[in-house]
Amino acid sequence: MPVLNAQQVMEIIPNRFPIGYIDAVDEVEPGKRIVARKNVTINEHFFQGHFPGEPVMPGVLIVECLAQAGSISLLMLDELKGKHGYLGGVDKVRFRQKVVPGDVLRLEVEINKLRRNIGTATGTAWVEDKRVCTCEMTFIVGAD
Repeated sequence: MPVLNAQQVMEIIPNRFPIGYIDAVDEVEPGKRIVARKNVTINEHFFQGHFPGEPVMPGVLIVECLAQAGSISLLMLDELKGKHGYLGGVDKVRFRQKVVPGDVLRLEVEINKLRRNIGTATGTAWVEDKRVCTCEMTFIVGAD
């Protein structure tokens, strides 16, 4: 049973269709860590062109999913509620496997450091027991 469903996620982050990717949050320690889920379906808008006949989720969107998960964890903190999280940087990104329709991305983000409105995090995306993406991210939290 998820801790947060998609509707509750939309109350925390401003992302909406077609760029709102988090379907559920399974675990969360605000400002520390989060485990979220993205169900990858053939109906995703990006599969129309990436790639015809061989649908593959673009790597940059896997990173976006990780960033959205991380921002949920940050924006659940009382002092950051109602603000927007922005991706300030991405480092050491590695893709290890394709993500295709039918996969369920498990998004794990650990917040490493948070000072006022800037934080760093490590993200890992999994499909079942296979790591598909890892990265380091910098977040900037700003007012609406």
